[in-house]
Amino acid sequence: MAHMDEELISPRPAAPPPDGVTRPGPDGTDSRPSGGARGGLLVVALVIAALNLRPTVTSLGPLLKEVRAGLGMSGAVAGLLTSVPALCFAAFGLAAPRLSRRWGPAGVVCAGMAATAAGLALRPFLGGVPGFLALSALALAGIAVGNVLMPVVVKRWFPDRIGPMTGLYTMAVAAGTSLAAATTVPLTGALGGGWRLGLLAWAALAVLAVLPWAVITVRDRRNRAATPAPGAAEGTSRTRITRSPTAWALTAFFGLQATSAYIAMGWLPAIFRDAGVPAATAGVLLAVTMLMGVPLSFLLPRLAARLAHQGVLAVALAVCGLAGYAGLWLAPAGGAWAWVILLGLSNCAFSLALTMIGMRARTGAGVVRLSAFAQSVGYLLAMPGPLLVGWLNETTGGWDVPIALMAALMVPQAVAGVLAGRDRVVEDEI
Repeated sequence: MAHMDEELISPRPAAPPPDGVTRPGPDGTDSRPSGGARGGLLVVALVIAALNLRPTVTSLGPLLKEVRAGLGMSGAVAGLLTSVPALCFAAFGLAAPRLSRRWGPAGVVCAGMAATAAGLALRPFLGGVPGFLALSALALAGIAVGNVLMPVVVKRWFPDRIGPMTGLYTMAVAAGTSLAAATTVPLTGALGGGWRLGLLAWAALAVLAVLPWAVITVRDRRNRAATPAPGAAEGTSRTRITRSPTAWALTAFFGLQATSAYIAMGWLPAIFRDAGVPAATAGVLLAVTMLMGVPLSFLLPRLAARLAHQGVLAVALAVCGLAGYAGLWLAPAGGAWAWVILLGLSNCAFSLALTMIGMRARTGAGVVRLSAFAQSVGYLLAMPGPLLVGWLNETTGGWDVPIALMAALMVPQAVAGVLAGRDRVVEDEI
């Protein structure tokens, strides 16, 4: 894997220079503490960007039948479309560190939101099936760099509030996920019933995200222009992030929790429907699973930031997952509401993983590298899970074996979470 050079960037603001002029850090971004109107703009920008990190995916599912009919899309291509998000998150996420060093994280997030807006606006109307796939990939590429750089933004501009700010933006991710899944069909009906307008509507949210990030980017570009060219005193490191055991543990934890989340989103309604639960109720049960992440994603990072070792939280979430899957295996319909609540708790491992990314690196550049590695490789690890569950269901003719697999994955997830939750930073290991 290509290595990414580390710049020695302090995440905390330096003391003011003797001349009283506050200058940007060596990466060209403003490292002063955020506050007042400036801090408010950063918070708004962070939340709106986070709201856009999942609707590209979750708005498509409710309309997939209509999209297939409208474009003449085969079942094989539709199946490929469900795997595209994880592939794009992995592939384009690896580019985020290099882009961030060249243009600054604010500029890259702004460009990512613009790419997402363009992809969402154009994909319903241009190019048939190939164009739909290509423009979906463009939208997902913008999301991929946002996925990687959100922990970096928090680390750089809110170094003393990593827990609360991570909680805020992961709550916004969960809210965006649920909002798109729940409202796309009613929104499509309100706009006249055409699936193209239903998908197009989400481009407006992405355009809204571009505006505050454009303002922040202009400010940071001025700071970068005023920064002297980096010299030998700033230094670089050519060590590889892959030498860090903590980076690997965090990658495994991220990949395993993503596997569980994708399996739940893809197969949980089918499990309930095969157990005799009505289709409409099965959809509501999935929505409850996702909605559990909205308040808990705000609270969990705040708690994690106060603990010296986050492994206890990883174990607790895995136990919730084990209990939920055990319930699905024993009485999928009888205790359905309890099982989705437990699985919703378990899926909050996503916010814990993002919090630990911000805590397991000392510098802003370290967070960039760790975030890119953990998320890109983690999403690659997550890709086979939903496909394997579908194959096992078809092969065995039931859900006992797939559910047993889902439960078994909770054990290595807990182990990886304990290893990743130790109080150490990757810079010391590499």
